[in-house]
Amino acid sequence: MKKLEIIIRPEKLETLKLILNELEITGMMVSNVMGHGNQMGYTQQYRGTKYSVNLVSKLKVETIVKDNQVEAILKIAKEKLSTGQVGDGKIFIYHVENAMRIRTGETGEDAL
Repeated sequence: MKKLEIIIRPEKLETLKLILNELEITGMMVSNVMGHGNQMGYTQQYRGTKYSVNLVSKLKVETIVKDNQVEAILKIAKEKLSTGQVGDGKIFIYHVENAMRIRTGETGEDAL
């Protein structure tokens, strides 16, 4: 099993949900996060004064998937979530040793 941490632009959440639903991935957690990478924020002007916004709002979507689903998710995410602009986001992939569904006690992939 793999854990995917998918950092995306907020406006891409519905697209990502559709991608995961198409691949029959049913569980996810969504968090509002702020940060910056290569984008390094942006400059705005408010009432004539310029100021720098160093942290940009993003969404972090976390999901656990079967090993054989990872490549399909990466391929479709690249196609559907990319705008070609800096700040599109990243996907981090972690190995998950085990999982357990609390209600039934199912473990491993059966718990997904």
